[in-house]
Amino acid sequence: MLSLVLPKGSLEKATFDLFSRADLTVRRTSEVDYTASIDDPRVATVRILRPQEIPAYVEEGLFDLGVTGRDWIEETGASVVTLGELAYSKATSSPIRVVLAVAADSSIEKVEDLQAGCRVATEYPRLTQRFLSARGVQAEVRFSYGATEAKIPDIADAVVEITETGRALRAAGLRILDTILVSSTELVANRAAVADPEKRRAMGQLLTLLQGALEARDKVLLKLNVGEQELAAVIGVLPSMKSPTLSKLFGESAYAVETVVPKADVNVLIPALKERGATDIIELALSKIVH
Repeated sequence: MLSLVLPKGSLEKATFDLFSRADLTVRRTSEVDYTASIDDPRVATVRILRPQEIPAYVEEGLFDLGVTGRDWIEETGASVVTLGELAYSKATSSPIRVVLAVAADSSIEKVEDLQAGCRVATEYPRLTQRFLSARGVQAEVRFSYGATEAKIPDIADAVVEITETGRALRAAGLRILDTILVSSTELVANRAAVADPEKRRAMGQLLTLLQGALEARDKVLLKLNVGEQELAAVIGVLPSMKSPTLSKLFGESAYAVETVVPKADVNVLIPALKERGATDIIELALSKIVH
């Protein structure tokens, strides 16, 4: 039913991992194959292409659905429908930032300090030009094919690059001057395909699975038993998405308790629950959480 295009390159592994967790495993004959498949009746074809190209191809109708970054949607100016954000990037769950950076020892303190004719290297020439023009800076924006951060000071006076943490830029001796764009990964669709009710329904179902897998990524299900007298003390230390689920145990003055908690809290939480009288504590991994 749906033709799907997924990003190759830095987002590739994280995207494939997400689809696998959503039970939409991407299968291909080799890691260099640009054609793949997903064993799901809603997905007819899968291609793997550079994320820079995906917005334009989806706009043109070559694909119904694609995964790409907001940075490339803005750079290409493609007219696509954003179905929803997918909160992941190549290494973290944080969005990336498109930033303007200069040498760490530069006297430049703000964007407007850039002199007319300054050289700016970037993989985002259109986005960069719009940003600088809006601030009255007349710059010579040059397209960079890579290693952009290495072009200061000999080839460029400033660069526009992506970063998740800023560490790589600092390691290259650069200082972030301003953030041009905060970019998340998005599921985007062709406008004509969205207008087709059957395709739009299938798109929404796939988005539900993907967002459900992301929601469950850093959480676990805790199940435990607790006596009636200890119940208040246990509930008092138990975080949850909503109120914990309580079930009276048959023939006993005790309860079974279930709740979803952050995975990061479990190593501290389980001993605390045991100290307050909880027994039979079970930690279970989650595949999806759908609200």
